[in-house]
Amino acid sequence: MHAPDLFRQQLLAAVPRLRRYARSLIFDAGSADDLVQTALERALSHWHQFDQRRDMLVWLLSIAHNAFLDQRRRDSRLSFIDPAQADAQQDIQRADPGADVGLRIDLLSALARLPLEQREPLLLVSIEQFSYAECAEALGIPIGTVMSRVSRGRVALRALLDGQARPDAVRTLRRVI
Repeated sequence: MHAPDLFRQQLLAAVPRLRRYARSLIFDAGSADDLVQTALERALSHWHQFDQRRDMLVWLLSIAHNAFLDQRRRDSRLSFIDPAQADAQQDIQRADPGADVGLRIDLLSALARLPLEQREPLLLVSIEQFSYAECAEALGIPIGTVMSRVSRGRVALRALLDGQARPDAVRTLRRVI
């Protein structure tokens, strides 16, 4: 059974924002595109579960978030990347004009250093301009948790951008959450 045309049009309209969110979340253009592809594939295969009263983008980001967590769980069984390799990968991405989502490189670097639990809601609220309720729905967490994570994320991001955050402070922030 094929998805209705209206559903497909809504899905296509949401792709640019979904892609921007994925690239901001993952910082690797190829992996971000894979995440978008996975989210779109899941959305199309489960189109009949979409409630027309919901916002298509919120539903898609929820699917992408769950797919991302699934991938993280699979990847947790693999080895970790050396920080020098990560820096080299970021240099390659900086050379790719498609990797820049309109953010300054120092901001991208600071975002990459934030714990994922802070980065996700901060991106949704600040970049995608989701309400706290929409963000909570997309991530499947309580609205109060969204609010505190966005607040802590903003504080940590300011400290990183001002050069005031020490590497051990960022690690401490990750343990707190």
